[in-house]
Amino acid sequence: MARLVRKNFDSPEETRPFEAGTGQLDLINLGAGPVGRAVFEPGWHWSEHVKPIAGTESCQAPHMGYCVSGHLAVVMDDGEKQEYGPGDFMIVPPGHDAWTVGEEPCVMIDWQGVADYAKR
Repeated sequence: MARLVRKNFDSPEETRPFEAGTGQLDLINLGAGPVGRAVFEPGWHWSEHVKPIAGTESCQAPHMGYCVSGHLAVVMDDGEKQEYGPGDFMIVPPGHDAWTVGEEPCVMIDWQGVADYAKR
């Protein structure tokens, strides 16, 4: 029989810091796979702060998520660009770069593609 599950990002099962103290990914697992809360500090840029961890030219993780606060710009390898802000849901395929926009942290909840994201 299925059971109720309760988890909280204030007590993550794993935390993966980004380079240069520019944020982190907190992970919880609900049984069907990990869910992540990413905090991207002002000045965070995937190509500077996660690329060295990933070892790829662009982010190859797919993302399906929700923007809680702040703003994040994403540009696909083909040049398509989108900016996400509070209340926006997103689907971002593999092959992109991203960076924070503005002077406040961007907080995103991501339930696809976080299993290996920023994993050392």
